[in-house]
Amino acid sequence: MQRFQHYIDGVFEDGAASFKSLDPATGTAWALMPDAGPADVDRAVQAAWRAFRGKAWAGLTASARGKLLYKLADLVQAAAPKLAALETRDTGKIIRETSAQIAYVAEYYRYYAGLADKIEGAHLPIDKPDMEVWLRREPVGVVAAIVPWNSQLFLSAVKLGPALAAGCTVVLKASEDGPAPMLEFARLVHEAGFPAGVVNILTGGPDAGRALTTHPKVAHIAFTGGPETARHVVRGSAENLASTSLELGGKSPFIVFEDADLDSAANAQVSGIFAATGQSCVAGSRLLVQASVKDAFLARLKAKAEAIQIAAPDLMTTEVGPLCTKRQRDRIESLVAQSLEQGAKLITGGQVIEGAGFYYPPTILDCSANPQAAAITEELFGPVLSVVTFDTEDQALDLANDTPYGLASGVFTRSLTRAHRMIRGIRAGVVWVNTYRAVSPIAPFGGHGLSGHGREGGMAAALDYTTVKTVWLRTSDDPIPDPFVMR
Repeated sequence: MQRFQHYIDGVFEDGAASFKSLDPATGTAWALMPDAGPADVDRAVQAAWRAFRGKAWAGLTASARGKLLYKLADLVQAAAPKLAALETRDTGKIIRETSAQIAYVAEYYRYYAGLADKIEGAHLPIDKPDMEVWLRREPVGVVAAIVPWNSQLFLSAVKLGPALAAGCTVVLKASEDGPAPMLEFARLVHEAGFPAGVVNILTGGPDAGRALTTHPKVAHIAFTGGPETARHVVRGSAENLASTSLELGGKSPFIVFEDADLDSAANAQVSGIFAATGQSCVAGSRLLVQASVKDAFLARLKAKAEAIQIAAPDLMTTEVGPLCTKRQRDRIESLVAQSLEQGAKLITGGQVIEGAGFYYPPTILDCSANPQAAAITEELFGPVLSVVTFDTEDQALDLANDTPYGLASGVFTRSLTRAHRMIRGIRAGVVWVNTYRAVSPIAPFGGHGLSGHGREGGMAAALDYTTVKTVWLRTSDDPIPDPFVMR
């Protein structure tokens, strides 16, 4: 059984306790993980606080910080096969996806490496002739970064990259579900040469998360996860009034109009809901299809879904692997059964795959008879597509926005004017038109409502990790004329 350690203040060490991590493909334990307690969290935050104030980090130029991030990017790229294998083993994500995604993660670190010395202040043309006034952008301080198990190296890169570029220090808590790749990633941070305490990586359950988000020395909390946990994070942040950026769940609408290229839309829909076994915050889980093409489109989807190769996640031919945990599979099974009781019609799938591992087949439910069925309103976080039809563009918009979430959306149409109307009308942080699941370090993403606030990626993310200092410099040598008058 493999053994992993925390990385705190530049040292690899065991946690206050430990737990066994299960291989989702077999349901058996394969690794022993450290389990952080409040004392471990406190030591990590204190180390980050010392590093933030110390010359080894605070004394570096922005360009020097960028060089460390470039080094980290090269190391991530070189280690991508090992990291991908660990992520597949510990989370059940298929190897063909983890390999491609982790290789691209290096580009995020390169982007923020180049951005480190381009976070600029400003000179203000102030209305007082004897004053020079300018703005300095300075790092906000110690950042608590909390990431879920799915796409964790990507979701950590969009936090660590901008935070380190801005000059912050970080304590990152990986999910207790599948943390192996993040604990291995800590070795790359160490090898890159970041000063001790600048990046600390640990894992643990709710107690560790609570200790981290309520710590008085944490200045900013960057969280990715579910809305209910986010509420606890926000409540915890009230202890020290830390700022927050929250990237939460979604029930993203995937809208197909009758003039769309149905073959292209079907491929994008398969990617949008069945890739990553549906365990993606941007999964296109609500298909809204115009009634006139419903039968033709569902026929394409059914054929594609039933042809998907379900097998062990470490095989390059596998297209859908297991879910990460048994409790998640049980929840999906329950919500699908509930939806069928509420009037949904099963198109394909819907039955747990018996045997070892936490497998669930690609499933399509026609919920047109009840657009409020559980599969429509709840984020299932699995390979389940819920279908509702519409007749008019206005109906499509109403259905798309009939959710408390607002993370992502997709629109398939050949009409440029319709595309623009939908872009304006959909309440979501991301709108993909005639494509889906495209990402880039240059482009920010994030959501509204129960999908959170703040943005990750792009320059916008880097600015979230800074605070503005206004500097006033009086240029006159004359005495201040009246100390009781605000100047």
